[in-house]
Amino acid sequence: MADFNIDSAFIPALHKPAALLPIAKHRESLLYVVETYPVTIVIGQTGSGKTTQIPQFLERAGWCSDGKIIGVTQPRRVAATTVALRVAEEVGCEVGKEVGYSIRFEDVTSAATRVKFMTDGLLIREALVDPLLSRYSVIMVDEAHERSTSTDILLGLLKKIRRKRPDLRLIISSATLQAEEFLSFFTQPTEETAPPGAGGEEKHETAKIVSLEGRTYPIDILHLESPAEHYVEKAVETVFDIHSQEGDGDILVFLTGREEIDHAVQEIAERAAQAGSRYGAIQPLPLYAGLSTEQQMYVFDKAPKGTRKVICSTNIAEASVTIDGIVYVVDCGFVKLRAYNPTTGIETLTAAPVSKASASQRAGRAGRTRPGKCFRLYTQQAFEALPEANPPELQRSNLGPVVLQLKALGIDNVVRFDFLSPPPAELMSKALELLYSLGALDDYAKLTRPLGFRMAELAVEPMMAKTLLSAPSFDCLGEMLTIAAMTSLGGSVWFHHDGEQKQMESSRRKFAAEEGDHLTLLNAYTAFVTTGRKEARFCRENNLNFKSMTRAVSIRSQLKRYLERFNIFVDESPASRQPAAEADQGRKAERIRRCLTSGYFAHAARMQADGTYRNVEGGTVLQAHPSSLMFNRKADWVIFHEVMETGEKTFIRDVTKIEKGWLLELAPGFYKVTDSRTS
Repeated sequence: MADFNIDSAFIPALHKPAALLPIAKHRESLLYVVETYPVTIVIGQTGSGKTTQIPQFLERAGWCSDGKIIGVTQPRRVAATTVALRVAEEVGCEVGKEVGYSIRFEDVTSAATRVKFMTDGLLIREALVDPLLSRYSVIMVDEAHERSTSTDILLGLLKKIRRKRPDLRLIISSATLQAEEFLSFFTQPTEETAPPGAGGEEKHETAKIVSLEGRTYPIDILHLESPAEHYVEKAVETVFDIHSQEGDGDILVFLTGREEIDHAVQEIAERAAQAGSRYGAIQPLPLYAGLSTEQQMYVFDKAPKGTRKVICSTNIAEASVTIDGIVYVVDCGFVKLRAYNPTTGIETLTAAPVSKASASQRAGRAGRTRPGKCFRLYTQQAFEALPEANPPELQRSNLGPVVLQLKALGIDNVVRFDFLSPPPAELMSKALELLYSLGALDDYAKLTRPLGFRMAELAVEPMMAKTLLSAPSFDCLGEMLTIAAMTSLGGSVWFHHDGEQKQMESSRRKFAAEEGDHLTLLNAYTAFVTTGRKEARFCRENNLNFKSMTRAVSIRSQLKRYLERFNIFVDESPASRQPAAEADQGRKAERIRRCLTSGYFAHAARMQADGTYRNVEGGTVLQAHPSSLMFNRKADWVIFHEVMETGEKTFIRDVTKIEKGWLLELAPGFYKVTDSRTS
């Protein structure tokens, strides 16, 4: 169970009775279309009620008879959890009973669950165990127009499953722009479907588009006259302009990521404290994927009387979740997009201009409950120059995890898989090359047994999966489980309030390992579960985020259970936790670093004379992130966990020192020596 009480004050957007939602009058026609057509494409404004009401309509209409369940997928975990809580409240059950949710490392369902909300990726993982998804009578793919990698893979998979399961009903929920694309995808026969001499199924027999016209109020859109130099500062300034000059109503600010959001929330809180009660109270709140479920729920709480809520969010709030009370939107005009460079083998999250489709979605959040205003922090000319839509994630991502999952699902010819938008060939060949060098694929590009199959089953990306599965041979499984859990959190475990940066740095030095970040994270976790006895006070005293640390404990135990299914057991006896002699600790640290190299050899970099790094393959200039222990420290060779681009610089995070010889020893298929240089 999630770690919060289900209390009606905690459930988002419950103020509007279901009967008043725009979808209510479409109930009968919608059920008729689902009964008649295998695929229904639903177009509806965010807030029309489609996500919360369609599963309830289906359940009442008998689609859960014979023990079947209704599955609803979301591109993001915050949407899966908040919608499940909302629907459970409407149905009148405790979440996890008739209505539940399942996201990576958190399953809140039971044998009684009839409506299950989950992320797209989670349903793909279910297909590994049940290839025809036989438990489901209806699967609704919500927010399909966002075109996340998992959504695109799931759509191709569902199209394939439908041939073997004509009884399965699919509902694809989309923004208007993409509906025709989904219609032609599901009505197009592929070589596999069409019998000889047949033209495939008739279009009108397969899929139908249903439009739910949502009621939205007029929105005034205001652009800047000249470009803003620094959009985060401009966003904070705009918030206070709205607060002092406009009427009541909450504000939603779109920024690109965690660091910007934390900075903006802090700035707003400080400026509000300086202004005192001059303009009335203001309550800034963050919303991004790295927050715990409980922290994400705060944005749905009603603000105290006389207080204006300011929610600083990533594009999570663009479509996935509806927050009542928003009257003003501040749009910075940027979004973090995943971009993978097959030449360098590096995937980055880079801020890029939003598309016109996203900009109009963002503006639409202001007109949900009454007329609103959208303040765009860019000029009208800049808006005109934006692309209509950003390319699907599948066409700009590292496809290693995708190829691994498709192979595990029995789809050996991944190039011929029915993609909604096929990815570029070089991305596909790069993924096959990496999986081959990790030992997940054999010479015939088939999944290896047991390594490849086990890597596909573990709920972590391929490099970490290889590292975990190699850990027993390096005698460091317990430690690698901890490192895997700590690096799966999607954000820093360290925190500091304003003015406490130095204090946080000295707290971190207590746990610092000269070998780098991975061993430092291990030290912090070990201290938390032993000395700190998993208590919040220990975290406060050491500038650690208690929620993140608790989540790491939970993730670690789930990863441990996965490994136990493969008969890989970790020694957690008290004797194994005794502090080792210094020489033994040094040997243990080396084994851990070797083990990390066995999975992350493709993320190796060499330090240059100027203190920057070059990655081996593409010669990209990399810098240790200021939050890394390797920032301003010397190390000849390192491996790193992830890369991020900020402005002109490319930073590496979670960095650990290694020896050059280990790369040749542990990845001979990937590295060889030429002209006495490693290449």
